[in-house]
Amino acid sequence: MSLTDTVSEFEHLNDEQRDCIENCLQAAQACEYCADECIGEDGMEECVRLCRDVADVASLHARFMARNSNYSTELAEVCAGLCEECAEECDQHDADHCQTCADVLRDCAESCRSMMSA
Repeated sequence: MSLTDTVSEFEHLNDEQRDCIENCLQAAQACEYCADECIGEDGMEECVRLCRDVADVASLHARFMARNSNYSTELAEVCAGLCEECAEECDQHDADHCQTCADVLRDCAESCRSMMSA
């Protein structure tokens, strides 16, 4: 069963929340990969730090939404802001993994903001 199929089974979630869970988990994966690729590279300390922060917050946010936490909206705001900051950092680097990560992060931030307004 795919992630999309699994998330669609959670009856308490609306479409925005389902999309947000998927985007948060994708952001966490992209950031883990990006951070791992950047470790040890000169001038990449901020990229690594922000990517690791996003990976932790985005995966936590996905878990909060899945369990219908009362705090998922507040965490969505934090996640969106952190994704935007990290995307700006990744955009400054030419590496393909940084550029891919930035694209995924922008989608996640947009999804978090949509979830908050739904």
